[in-house]
Amino acid sequence: MPAPSPPPLTRIRPDVRAMRAYHVQPAAGMLKMDAMENPFRLPADLQTALGQRLGALALNRYPSDARLADLQAALARYAGLPEGHRIMLGNGSDELIALLALACARPGSGERPGVLAPLPGFVMYALSAQLQGLDFVGVPLTADFELDEPAMLAAIARHRPALTYIAYPNNPTATLWDEGAVQRIIDAVGAQGGIVVMDEAYQPFACRSWIGRLHAEPGRNAHVLLMRTLSKFGLAGVRLGYLIGPAALVNEIDKVRPPYNVNLLSCETALFALEHAPVFAAQAAELRTQRDLLIGALRQLPGIAKCWDSQANMVLVRVADAARTYEGMKTLKVLVRNVSTMHPLLSNCLRLTVGSADDNAQMLAALQASS
Repeated sequence: MPAPSPPPLTRIRPDVRAMRAYHVQPAAGMLKMDAMENPFRLPADLQTALGQRLGALALNRYPSDARLADLQAALARYAGLPEGHRIMLGNGSDELIALLALACARPGSGERPGVLAPLPGFVMYALSAQLQGLDFVGVPLTADFELDEPAMLAAIARHRPALTYIAYPNNPTATLWDEGAVQRIIDAVGAQGGIVVMDEAYQPFACRSWIGRLHAEPGRNAHVLLMRTLSKFGLAGVRLGYLIGPAALVNEIDKVRPPYNVNLLSCETALFALEHAPVFAAQAAELRTQRDLLIGALRQLPGIAKCWDSQANMVLVRVADAARTYEGMKTLKVLVRNVSTMHPLLSNCLRLTVGSADDNAQMLAALQASS
């Protein structure tokens, strides 16, 4: 008799089999305050107009390059694209992060380029590095979630990373780091031939953007890529991210992008939203107002040990027992994110989405009852 065949699971990489899949919490029947989503839907008249527009699309055809070019042009106007730069589209920022790792990986060469980022930070930086065979180096923030500039500079000099991520503002701490420190880190990466990715996913809620530096000092930032998403703009369900960078650099990364990675419905919805950008700008302004009110209220709650300032649509708080508080809020049908196991610096921390006034009131009541 032939020898038994090995189980097909053995064909899957051992490191993949050892991984845990990214977990999205079930949210049916819950107030969902765990994913930094915009709580506001399109006004009814815009829902009708968008539905008519999407219904007329030729869904039997692949997305048109010309229409995707229209979207790139609209994003260029919206973002203020610097001269000599271009835009690359992605299926959310997650795909762009994966493509950046893929473009920098060197399979078969015996060389493992590095990816460097402050920690705690966005989990996809490390995950994309692992999946593409790059080494990941995490540099802890200070106890108050500021950049440890000396440690960052030392790590850059030692590891010479191919990619360095600076989340601006950071997730999950909502921190917008010192501009001078960030530029010095960018300079250090540039001196050893690396690429810096400024992740501006939460740009609609921040008081500044790195786009101004790209305009003011293009030579000094010639190795900087600016990454954004329309998720926090108000289109989380559309899954559209975009990368801004010097044309020569983006042209090379674009070679690993799969064809038709942005679908026809997402493209047209994004164009429609950009045509009505003032509606979304007003929503972001309301969320910034609600964020400030929420932080003020959190700092009055006796169960909150610490509430950090925020430049995003989330607020990080420390409580006496994050697991107990999280479960108590969940029992009260309010879902937040327990980030306390992500990194030692986040001990007993919860991340709260900023929502509407009513959402925030319900979340505060559940938090107070559970702390």
